[in-house]
This record gives sequence, structure tokens and C-alpha cells, in this order.
Amino acid sequence: MTDPATDWKLPLTGRCRCGAVAVTVSKPPLVTMACHCRGCQAMTGGAFSLSVAVPDDGFDHQGADPVRGGTRGEGIAHFFCPDCMSWMFTRIEMLPGMVNLRATMLDDPAWAAPFVETQTDEKLPFAHVDAVASFARFPEMAEMQDLVERFAREGPRP
Repeated sequence: MTDPATDWKLPLTGRCRCGAVAVTVSKPPLVTMACHCRGCQAMTGGAFSLSVAVPDDGFDHQGADPVRGGTRGEGIAHFFCPDCMSWMFTRIEMLPGMVNLRATMLDDPAWAAPFVETQTDEKLPFAHVDAVASFARFPEMAEMQDLVERFAREGPRP
């Protein structure tokens, strides 16, 4: 049996659409998520945003410096490529040890099926994902911690 903490093919790499900003993930992701909120719908131009939460100390970006943009909610900072304006990642003040990377920025995003879906009260009626857990809004921190632990054992891998 493999160790869930070490069975990742790291590093994970990716880039924005134009390639001006590259990203590297050197530690195992914490969880994959789909967010159905109207803000994510507007910023992605799709039915939801797909993301991979990664440890901040296992995340790096190279090339052009990402710029802050999108919604400017309190304690939330969204970062975009300064050239192609791809929404690349988000930092959330109340989750200081985590970066929420857009899964589609990865060179191989096919493995990143959402383990958790949030904001389903705003979900478009035709949008469907096969997430392990689903929340009308955002889960409580204790629930999220349980899901992170479960993802470490059962979550998808590249």
C-alpha cells in the first residue's frame, strides 16, 4: 500500500494561457474544489471555478508578477497574469497557509476532479459535478479539516 502523503508525482507545474506566469506546486495538494458562487462564475466565464488548494510553502510562481484583480472582497486577493489576465490563484486571509490555485492552470488538470463543491445555492441548474461532499454555502472549518484529511487518503492523483 502506498503512503497517501508521498504518492504524488511532484512537482506539479502549470502556467497561464500566454505562458508569462508559470507555477510550481512542490507539496501535496490539500483538496480539490468546485465553487458555484456567482463571483466565480463571472470570473471564469463558466458554471463554476475549479481549484486545487495547496500549501503556501509548497507554491511558487515564476516569470511575470501576477496582479491583483477580480472582486476585492475583504480578506480575499485574486491574482491574474498581467498579460493574458488568466485568473491564476487566490489567497484568503483567514486561510494563511493555503493558496487556492485554479486547477486549469496546471499542465495536467485532468486528475483534479472536485472532491468538494461549495456555494451550491448559486449553482446553475445544468452544472453537475461528482463531488464527495457538497455544501449550500461554505463548510465550517472543522468540516473542511475532515475533508482535507479524507482527500489525503482518497483524493484523486495525477
